[in-house]
Amino acid sequence: MSVASALMARINRTLVLTLLIAASSIFLLFQIYNYRLYSTKNGLDVFNSKRYLSGKEAHLHLLKKFLGLVHKFKLPVFLVDTASLTLLSQDAVLYRDSRLSEPHCSFFCTHRDFTTFALYGNLWKYDAALLEASAERGLELMEIRGKDPRLISMDDLTAKEIPLHFLFRFNSRLVHVVVLYERSGKYLWHGPLRLGDGMDRTFAAFGKLDFGRHAGAYDRPELILTTLDGLDVRIPKNFSGFLREFSSSRFLECRSREAKAFYQLYPEDTSAEAVDFKMRAKSLLHLASKVLSVLGVPFWLSSGTCLGWYRQCNIIPYSKDVDLGIWIKDYRDDITQAFQKAGLPLKHKFGKVEDSLELSFQGNDVKLDIFFFYDEGDIVWNGGTQAKSGKKFKYVFPRFSLCWAELMELKVQVPCETRDYVMANYGPNWNVPVKTWDWKSSPSNVQENGVWPVREWDDVIQVY
Repeated sequence: MSVASALMARINRTLVLTLLIAASSIFLLFQIYNYRLYSTKNGLDVFNSKRYLSGKEAHLHLLKKFLGLVHKFKLPVFLVDTASLTLLSQDAVLYRDSRLSEPHCSFFCTHRDFTTFALYGNLWKYDAALLEASAERGLELMEIRGKDPRLISMDDLTAKEIPLHFLFRFNSRLVHVVVLYERSGKYLWHGPLRLGDGMDRTFAAFGKLDFGRHAGAYDRPELILTTLDGLDVRIPKNFSGFLREFSSSRFLECRSREAKAFYQLYPEDTSAEAVDFKMRAKSLLHLASKVLSVLGVPFWLSSGTCLGWYRQCNIIPYSKDVDLGIWIKDYRDDITQAFQKAGLPLKHKFGKVEDSLELSFQGNDVKLDIFFFYDEGDIVWNGGTQAKSGKKFKYVFPRFSLCWAELMELKVQVPCETRDYVMANYGPNWNVPVKTWDWKSSPSNVQENGVWPVREWDDVIQVY
């Protein structure tokens, strides 16, 4: 073989080898590109693992994965994260501009490493495939379940368990999903977050989460679809109102087990008269709630109505009235007119705004008593007046906060410290029915409080 032929053979081999190397490199790069594209879509992006993502990038990455699950399983979720919604409230201009600007992380990337969404439990059918799909996207999932209170009654204290909370974790960051269920009072409820035996208590900083320290109740919010940080999410249209609800959302369940024990000692009155009274009282309570809601006046169950809810999860049939409490600071001059317009004439008005105000309206054979409460340092109190003598009385209670509860298929407020409230009013034997009751002497917390001057009687003692 000549030198020229050998040289050409070597050049051909080199050229072929070069072409093979180039083709292999192109093929390898193509495979890497496709793998990254696939893995990013399916939550397996090792190139963007924890050590390569900043805090904000990791959080947005988690949210994209989670919202991918939302789309895949058609989860009816909306944003309830208090930190993110507070930013919306504080910067309406940025809220509007967020639809148009480049993706960034202004709302979701807060000072916290979690974001909270709510899921409409009544609109979603549980799908066990959610766990597998989460794992495919590189997400760890913890599900917290609890008993369904809608199925608990005095006849059956057992209930099946339902999902209450979901926690999706990625690189130590969380999406917390709180499940909201509609209750018979047409409001939304979520259960507390309680870890069962054997559950990983290091999975999250549970004490820092917004939802779960206690059960909560909310009115159903109107939702709107918007874009935040480049992500399409639903939020409460009145997000400021939702935040106000959140601050006072704690919910107390009726004590069904104790009520059952009470009725075993004192059988329920099932006479036609008792049943009729309960129905009338229920109707009056719903009407009063509607009137006060329109006025924007918060109220709570007081006196015998509160005792009935706490002791026996029901209206006390021999009480013959419905009792509500209202802070005097929430009094409005048009309250009386609003009730009269609703068909409840004023029966009596005692006291005045500055002292011992009390209103009573006549329902359909059931009286509605509204007691106004005054704040006096370590205690609060409401007043009473004896019409024939002008004597004043004062009923003293320890300070209390308000929680939501349900009575007669209505979402209402009660003192959170219900036992203390009831004990103050009815003493240590509050769990024993007393059918003979003198409002001037029977309550444990009653005090004489002077006499109205005769010259004021026309104003402070009005009986119709």
